[in-house]
Order: sequence, then structure tokens, then C-alpha cells
Amino acid sequence: MSYYDIDAILTDAEKIPCTFQIDVPDLGYLDNQPGHTLKSGSRVALPIWLAEMLAIANTGTVDMDDPSQSSKSFITFDLPPALGNDVVQALKADPRSVPLRDQSAHFYALATHMMELSEEPELSAVLRKTFVSRAAEIALHARKVGGGGSSYHGRDGGGAGGKGKGKATKDDNASNLGVGGAGEDFLRGLDEWERKLFRSAHDGTKASKEWMENVKKR
Repeated sequence: MSYYDIDAILTDAEKIPCTFQIDVPDLGYLDNQPGHTLKSGSRVALPIWLAEMLAIANTGTVDMDDPSQSSKSFITFDLPPALGNDVVQALKADPRSVPLRDQSAHFYALATHMMELSEEPELSAVLRKTFVSRAAEIALHARKVGGGGSSYHGRDGGGAGGKGKGKATKDDNASNLGVGGAGEDFLRGLDEWERKLFRSAHDGTKASKEWMENVKKR
């Protein structure tokens, strides 16, 4: 991953809930108490890049009276709301019905980063199923658009609009989301990874169509 990858930078800036394990002088402003000590047990939201460093680091101290308190991590962290139980349960029920972009514009990148920091076997399984299910739906919509159906706008936040002309094909009927309505909502809910996948599938479909048309003209 490039150091100058904008998506990676934005993902690292996502905030996650953290709990401080020690008292930290002069950091009370993080808990809306400027000038005070940030007490152990305080819960604050920190960007991933900072939370990761504080979770890995430790105080480096030795407590002879209570060894369990020696070399404590500065913080512990929980999964962000975008990966909370409600979202996971909704993904289990129907991955296509969840607008991932409403949870995070970099949903998969955020989830991948969090799984690197903690063991979440259930989350990993759910995300694999989610990506496969949604990728098939994305490819289907990309073929419709590539064939002259609805239009789709990329990073600027646009969705899909307009309806294709002509008779419906077998692929058009393969999805119960359709071209408009729920289908447009689905496309608007794609996260950045999925939007890149959509653009690649769309460009591939368009290039294939142009190639076939050129072959027929020969």
C-alpha cells in the first residue's frame, strides 16, 4: 500500500472507541476536561493510527506490590460502531440490504485494519460472505450500465439513475434489486473498494462491447 494512498490515510483517520488504562496528566481535554488529568477508565474516540500505537505500547514500569499492574498498555479499544453487532447481524441477514457507505466510506479497509489489531473470527467470516454476495450484485449492475442502462457516478457520491432501454435480458432479471429504486440505493451504498470494483467491471464490460462491435464491422 502506497504511503500516499489517500484511501489508506482516510481509513487511518477513522476514530474507534478506546479506554485508557492509566492516568495521563494534562490530557483531560480529550474528555472535555481541559487542564485536568485523564483518568484511568476514561472512554474517548481516537483515530486508528494513534489507538494502534497506544495499544501496542506499554508503560514499561514494574510494580513489585502488584505484578499484574506492571507494563500495562496505555489503552484498550473496541470495534467502531460501523462494525457493531447491529451491523453484523444485518449483514448476516442480507448483505445487499446494508448501505455500507452509511457506516463508513472505507468500510472494508476499516474492517481489515481492525481485524489486524484483534482476533474477530466471526467478523471475518461475515465480511467474506458480504463481499462475495455484494461483488456478484455489483458485477450484475456494471453489466447493465455497460450495456447502456443506468448511469453511475464515482467518488463524488452520485448513485445510479435512469433506466435501460430495450427488452430485459436474463441478467437483468437475475437480481431482485432491479435497475432503479432498490438497485439505485444499493449502488449509492457502495464503499470505496466496491466503487473501484464497479468501475473496473463497468470499464471491462464497455471495452468488451466495443471490441465485439469492431469485430462485427470487419
